[in-house]
Amino acid sequence: MGREAARAAAAEAITTAVAESGLELERPREGSFLVTLPGKAKLKTLVWLEVGPHSLTLTSFFCRQPDENHADFYLWLMRRSADMYGMAFVADEVGDVYIRGRLPLEGVTPEEVDRLLGCVLTYSDENFNGALERGFASAIRKEWHWRAERGHDMRNLRAFAHLVDSPDAP
Repeated sequence: MGREAARAAAAEAITTAVAESGLELERPREGSFLVTLPGKAKLKTLVWLEVGPHSLTLTSFFCRQPDENHADFYLWLMRRSADMYGMAFVADEVGDVYIRGRLPLEGVTPEEVDRLLGCVLTYSDENFNGALERGFASAIRKEWHWRAERGHDMRNLRAFAHLVDSPDAP
C-alpha cells in the first residue's frame, strides 16, 4: 500500500471507530482529529489524533505542571507508564503532562483506534485524582476551605476529602 493510501485508510479507520463509539469528533484539518472522551474523575478528556506520513500520533493533555512534590509526582507517572498499552505519560518543556502514543499507519484499524481511545480514557480517568493528590494537595486544601467557608458546592472535591483535616470533610 502506498503512503497516501495508508494515510487515507488510517483516517477512515479513525472516522469509523469514533462513529461506532458515538463520540464527539472535530476535524480541524485533513488528517487531524479531535475526539472528546467523557470521563468520571476527569470529566472530559480531549484526544488529538494526527495521521502523519508514516504513523498515527495520539496526544492528550493530562494536567498542568504540579505546584509541589515534583519528584514524586513525575516518578509516580513514570511508574504508571510502564504498564500502559501503546502510550506513556510525557512532560513538555514547562512540565505540563500529556498522554502520548504513536502507531505505524499499517496498524491503524477501527478496532485498534477504539482500543487506544479506551486506553487514553482509562489512563486519564484512573490516574487523574492520584496525580492531583501528589502535585496539587495544598491547592486542593485551600480550595476546600474556601468553598466550605462560603457554602459552595463541594461535589468535585469529595474525592479529596482525606487530604483535608476539617470538620467540613464528608
